[in-house]
Amino acid sequence: MAVVTPIKSTFLIPPSSSSSGTSHRLKLAGFRRTHQRIQSKLSTKGIKWEETTCVQKGDVMRLKTEEEKEKKGRGMMISCRAERVERGFLVGADQGAGGKEIGGFVLPERFKVVALVAFVMCLCNADRVVMSVAIVPLAEAHGWSSSFLGIVQSSFLWGYIFSSVVGGALADKYGGKRVLAWGVTLWSLATLLTPWAADHSTGMLLAVRAIFGLAEGVAFPSMNTLLSRWFPCHERASAVGISMAGFHLGNVISFLLTPIIMSSIGIHGAFALFSSVGLLWLTIWVNGVTNDPGESRLISKTELGLIQAGKTDSAAKNGEIPSLRQLFSKLPTWAIVVANVTNNWGYFVLLSWMPVYFKTVFSVNLKQAAWFSAMPWGMMAISGYIAGAASDFLIKAGYSITFVRKIMQSIGFIGPGVSLLCLNYAKTPATASIFLTAALSLSSFSQAGFLLNMQDIAPQCAGFLHGITNSIGTLAAIISTIGTGYFVQWLGSFQAFLTVTAALYFITTIFWNVYATGERVFY
Repeated sequence: MAVVTPIKSTFLIPPSSSSSGTSHRLKLAGFRRTHQRIQSKLSTKGIKWEETTCVQKGDVMRLKTEEEKEKKGRGMMISCRAERVERGFLVGADQGAGGKEIGGFVLPERFKVVALVAFVMCLCNADRVVMSVAIVPLAEAHGWSSSFLGIVQSSFLWGYIFSSVVGGALADKYGGKRVLAWGVTLWSLATLLTPWAADHSTGMLLAVRAIFGLAEGVAFPSMNTLLSRWFPCHERASAVGISMAGFHLGNVISFLLTPIIMSSIGIHGAFALFSSVGLLWLTIWVNGVTNDPGESRLISKTELGLIQAGKTDSAAKNGEIPSLRQLFSKLPTWAIVVANVTNNWGYFVLLSWMPVYFKTVFSVNLKQAAWFSAMPWGMMAISGYIAGAASDFLIKAGYSITFVRKIMQSIGFIGPGVSLLCLNYAKTPATASIFLTAALSLSSFSQAGFLLNMQDIAPQCAGFLHGITNSIGTLAAIISTIGTGYFVQWLGSFQAFLTVTAALYFITTIFWNVYATGERVFY
């Protein structure tokens, strides 16, 4: 609650003759009596009135206040302190970590954190997509069938399904920074070894891809835990939007660069490039980020106060982690699980099979297939950020978190479902790319739906909950990735599986709107 302090002031009264001076003294005496009565009344209300002094000096009336002195001493900077002052990522003059004043604009530490997270999420997805592009020449070189090709594509998910739960629990306990660092180290090495393993045996290739998935399984839980600690509630959707924009841009970069690199220096070159970038990122991450803003030596007091004031889950760190039985006894948990299953089902079908789809259905070459595949992911990166910003805007405008999560998730499922149905009628690769772009762009609204909802219902174990639901969703992704290969080999077209996926989107939308909530469920 703000405290009103009347300003101490100095009145300058011009000199005059003795008679007029006597008049001034009489008026001054009257003013003092009035002042004393006002001071007495204000004191009873808890308002402090500081002493007012009148002096005679010169012919000019001037008002000098403590505020003016403070302006001169601090470079005309006015510091406003109030509860829950909302600022953007770029803030004005502030006090540094050592209490040193910094003029102009400064880059907040939380922006540096989200930038590094976005970069590594970009790399995370780029490393996945390298295989989606390289598998076409690998299949031709080794004579793999469509069904076996689906098995190779899904091998990444075999390790991914197990590490999500463990990675989430470790991120909740030890922080996202450390867990993510180990994950990047392991998946960068696995990326480097992938083409070498493919040349030796299919068994070794499947093992290396499973290890790759095991390492990447910690990325999302670590991201979720780290951002929840570094960002206030009203900025969290935007932070996730920025990170996921980086994730989707990884598709674009890898889809476009991988064919060029493979045609220039061979398949090994693409894998070596992306693994090297991951190891380089580690050197910046280890010394540049902390698990919690309170541990940072670089963060300003103003920014730290903003983060702490903007959290409704301040007691989350001390809360008990609910058991699996408790988690699955609540329907909001099941709403997240079902949403994650549907999201992963559709996402990995499109991620793994898009180049093959364009090459098989429209007979385009590998470079053209990569271009058509990259365009939808680029739009998804943009729409994901728009979804996060819109979500934060609606919450600031006074809409309930439950309402916002349901709206965003409905857009994220109904949009892709309709787009996939329309894709069945595409006659040209350009038309197909438009429908795929619409499907992926609208699906990114799920980031402001079920992905953030884990923090809403269980802030003290969001990483663990993310790991559990993501593991179940990964199982669905394995089924859909392998199932697509068998459907294509059996029926000779992608249409049937696209229709099944669209139906799943519509059914899940109904379930989500009935049982999801934005209120905290677990304490």
